[in-house]
This record gives sequence, C-alpha cells and structure tokens, in this order.
Amino acid sequence: MTGLRLAVSWLTVLPVRGPDTVDRVGAKRAIALAPVVGVLLGLATGVVLWAVGAAGGSDLLGGLLAVAGLAAATRGMHLDGLADTFDGLGSYGPPERAREIMKSGGAGPFGVAALVFVIGIQAATFGSLAGSGRWFAIVLAIALGRVAVVLACRMGTEPAPGAGFGALVAGTQSVFTTAAWIVSALAASVFAVPGTWWLGPVAVVAALELAALLVRHCTHRFGGLNGDVLGAALELTVTTAAAILSLHP
Repeated sequence: MTGLRLAVSWLTVLPVRGPDTVDRVGAKRAIALAPVVGVLLGLATGVVLWAVGAAGGSDLLGGLLAVAGLAAATRGMHLDGLADTFDGLGSYGPPERAREIMKSGGAGPFGVAALVFVIGIQAATFGSLAGSGRWFAIVLAIALGRVAVVLACRMGTEPAPGAGFGALVAGTQSVFTTAAWIVSALAASVFAVPGTWWLGPVAVVAALELAALLVRHCTHRFGGLNGDVLGAALELTVTTAAAILSLHP
C-alpha cells in the first residue's frame, strides 16, 4: 500500500500522501505499480469522453477535453518531459549541452512540434475510440503508457548526470515485473477491438517497441535515464497505441 500511495502521489494530483522519505526500494515499488495508476486515469478519461458525448459534444471536443483532463490530472509533467526530451534531442550538441537545454524550463521548436503532434493525435484518436464504443481500448492505451515507464526503468540502468529522479528509479525494475506487465497488456489487448482481436496485440507491441527505441537512444544521447525521458516514453506509447487501436481494418 505504501508503494501504491507513492505511485498515486507521484503520478497524479490526487490528495494522497506518500511516505515522507523515498529511497530506491520505495521508488521501485511505486514504479512497478504505475500501470495501476494508468488504469485509474484511463477510467477517468473514459468518463470525460462519455460525459461530453452524452451532452451532445463532438468526438473531437471530447478528445480534446480528455487530453486536457489527463494533463491536469498528471500536473502536465509527462507532456513537459516530452517537450524537454525532444528539445534535447534536437540540440545536436554534446550530452552536457542537451541536458542543459532540457533543464532550461522553456519549450523550443522541437518540443513544441512534439506537443502539437502528440496532443493532436491523442485528442483525435480518443474521440474516435469513444465514438466507436471502444472504451476498453482507451483504458488500455493510457495504462500501456505506464507499462512503458516500467520498461524504461528496466532498460535504463544508469541515471543521467544530475538526474535526481533518474537516480531513484533507473535500473529498479526486475525482468519478472517488466515481463508480467507486458504479458498482461498483451492478454488484455485481445479484447480491445471487438471483431479484430489481433489489432490490440499489434498496438501493444508497436507502442512498446517504439518506446524502447526512444529510451535506448535517449540514454545514449543524454548519458543516462532521467524523468523527462520517462515522460516522453509514456506519451509516445499512449499516442502510438491509441492511434493503432482507432484503426478500422
């Protein structure tokens, strides 16, 4: 329960108080439970989409409000990490310069472009999924983003220099925990698209593979793992999964 409270306090704005001090053991438990928080956020997102639809709003309006609600519920930190990561990648400087840009606090052209595409795609696909009644797919996509965080903390064994959060979580996740969440996501994804059972597993594999490529490149580019890379991996996974799950083959 301590790990779950910490996960909720870290990953949402809910008034849940975690432990006063956090070490790597506590961080390990919290990250391992991040997909549970993703399920809760996915359910809340589904409620927003349903409410907008019930009030007569368009699918796109519902999608935009759902993305706004997710950003508010997570303090916007994952979107901030996405923008910082792509600004760092776009700097083409040495790792020290890239990390300096990521810590500057502003959003450069690469970060803004990443935000526009991610927010736009998520809004359109969430609205489309709600319009076609694929409510489970919405929850799956959002929870899968948190599975990507578990995967990233397994892959990124070394924190980037000066990364406080990265030092807490880098290399904390076991093979068993990571595999358990991936297998669970694959099993659940079979039910994400009624009538097209294979589309869900394709979405899970493609989204997590893309996240793994991003994490691998960023840890090499920045000299290790940090919180911004986790946010970028999360948002990229949610966006990719939602886009694939919204297809109508």
